[in-house]
Amino acid sequence: MLKKLMESLQSSGTQSLAKTFSRLGRLGFWVQIVVGSIPFLLIVYTFVFTRSPSGPRAGLAVVEYLTLASLLILIFTVFWFHRHTRLAQKIADPQQCPPASSVISSVWTGLVASGIGLLFSMLVMLIETGHLLFYFLAAPQGGVPVFQTPGAGPASWVSAVDMVSLMALSLFVFAELIVLILSLWLLFRTTQVSSEFPQAVAG
Repeated sequence: MLKKLMESLQSSGTQSLAKTFSRLGRLGFWVQIVVGSIPFLLIVYTFVFTRSPSGPRAGLAVVEYLTLASLLILIFTVFWFHRHTRLAQKIADPQQCPPASSVISSVWTGLVASGIGLLFSMLVMLIETGHLLFYFLAAPQGGVPVFQTPGAGPASWVSAVDMVSLMALSLFVFAELIVLILSLWLLFRTTQVSSEFPQAVAG
């Protein structure tokens, strides 16, 4: 009787974990797709529909590399959360259920990736905000949408394109923060099930 009760608990724990992976995997996937597409729409709108030229303000090479790295990590986490939905199907199937170490390792991979992406985006935002602040402080204090600092070359212009860039970075940070929260919850649920029912996600 006790053995049947434990088997029932283990089965329910596995099913609950599978549903969590499926639900959060789809949520994280679509949040990243929707939020990640907004910066591209902003860029298309700025350069195509408003026919706005690219910002003449000189940027730092490290910002370009960090931005590219952050974008690549966002693409990776989109793929990884889609992978979580497939992992949910394996967890729900007793014949294909992966070992607990494999499930936890998968969650940790997404967690570390989202953390690194968040760090890169925050660094880019700090550098870009500081760069813009320097130009705003050097310019006459006025409410002009686009301006050039006195006596400076074209490389010191600040335009609406710079604001689009910061908005895009803010959206990237938001998406990565959501992914980080979902990954932490998946890690909590996985360790909870594997500790309460050691064989629930065992191979």
